[in-house]
Amino acid sequence: MFDFMATFDLKDESVVVIIGSGAGGGTLAHELTRRGIKVVLLEAGGRQSLDSFSQVPGEAFNQLTWLDARTQSGNWGVGRDFPNLPVWHCKTLGGTTVHWTGACPRLQPWELRARTTYGDIAGTSLIDWPISYDELERYYVIAERRMGVTRRNDMPGLPASNNFKVMYAAAKKAGYKQVHTGHLAINSRSYDGRGFCIQQGFCVQGCKMGAKWSTLYTEIPDAENTGKLDLRIESTATRIEHSPDGRVNAVIYRDSQGHEQRQKARLVCVAGNSIETTRLLLLSESSKFPHGLANSSGQVGRHYCHQITGFVWAIFDKPVYSWRGATIAGVIEDEAINNPRRGFVGGYRIELVALDLPTLPLVGLPYGWGRDFASIMEDYRNLAGMFINGEDLPRADNRITLNANVKDAHALPVANIHVDEHPNDQALRKHAKSQISRMYEGIGAKRVVMGPTPPASHNTGAARMSANPRDGVTNGWGQTHEIGNLFISDGSLLTTPGSANPTLTIVALALRQADYIEQQMKAGEI
Repeated sequence: MFDFMATFDLKDESVVVIIGSGAGGGTLAHELTRRGIKVVLLEAGGRQSLDSFSQVPGEAFNQLTWLDARTQSGNWGVGRDFPNLPVWHCKTLGGTTVHWTGACPRLQPWELRARTTYGDIAGTSLIDWPISYDELERYYVIAERRMGVTRRNDMPGLPASNNFKVMYAAAKKAGYKQVHTGHLAINSRSYDGRGFCIQQGFCVQGCKMGAKWSTLYTEIPDAENTGKLDLRIESTATRIEHSPDGRVNAVIYRDSQGHEQRQKARLVCVAGNSIETTRLLLLSESSKFPHGLANSSGQVGRHYCHQITGFVWAIFDKPVYSWRGATIAGVIEDEAINNPRRGFVGGYRIELVALDLPTLPLVGLPYGWGRDFASIMEDYRNLAGMFINGEDLPRADNRITLNANVKDAHALPVANIHVDEHPNDQALRKHAKSQISRMYEGIGAKRVVMGPTPPASHNTGAARMSANPRDGVTNGWGQTHEIGNLFISDGSLLTTPGSANPTLTIVALALRQADYIEQQMKAGEI
């Protein structure tokens, strides 16, 4: 399958170095290599496969998750409930596309104009996106076709699970209209050489069927087969270097043996998820960039967003078997609107959710051990679940910084994630939990249980796009304002998060960025 894998010299100054292999980095690697551009792809994790995925939840978690130390601060519930795991993303080839649940809603036009739409809200750092919705929509169409998104391009929706049927009944009784099994990058029929979803419900453990789109077994193998990709797994970038004129020219990394290597580069694209992307830029300080690369404005790491999330569970008299079927194959979109009369700006989606039995008490329940906790667990068969996915508002002091007091395995400072929730965030979550509770009670739930806010898995905004360099880190192409050959290629780019799960938008922006990089390289601009 990988007959054309390339090996490029460490001194080859013509290569593009991409750091991170998830939705942004993996997609970008394929797009550039299929255009004949040489790419070195650095991935800190190892390479799993459909055969090696474990369906034992604890084993899968350890196999896929980025478990390197982080610290956290601020008043968000995650800091209280999950002090050692403030964010949840992957350290494996394919990045978080290996464990994601496949949800691919689009942002809406007004969400790209949050500052104009919501106005000047005290305590926020809202700005409008520097690109138009029409431009983004053009790449949404390409991304959806590439990923095989259901309910787009004649790809049927996934079948209704029991958990969805409960959601549907509750939503319809409450008067909601926009209820369906979701826009998912999970094959409902064979597509792109991959099989269809068999509804076994192990989405976050890695899809053994390959029905769920992941750069691990779509974009990256395709890139390898071009003969233009040099993939280096278990290779952790620790610093980006630059020439005297300020242009980046090399990436320092530790290889699988722990040895330090230096790869020369024509340009560098960073796609390490918001946390590690920010950390790498800050670690790459120099006399010319004393506060970190592309950070003369002080914007790197600021305006971090994670979307407003939370679980709500309901216990019924009869079994639901919520674990059967795709994890998140259900959505209610009626609240994904901007209606300040609800007491907040921005909107939210209500998504179906199920957690496997070992994970439920660790992530999904707010109770410690005891009689009440045991009573919920005993009703696991009868448990239905919904999940909030709402827009949080950027704040300049919600940010990722370096914690010099805690070091990683390479003696480098770890990332600290600081979040103080805005009153708008809290009002949105309260409204969403109330609506879900009302829905479940309306169809006879014996009990409704409010779960916690889980570790952040939708990390965005820490190197956001902006029209004015003082407001963000990159222009509308993901090209840093200060350094013309340094690009950001992951969710860090999102100017505001909106109420849509971010992966589809990340892929669309990566496709668009590839077009721009090719054009700029041909013109000799980078």
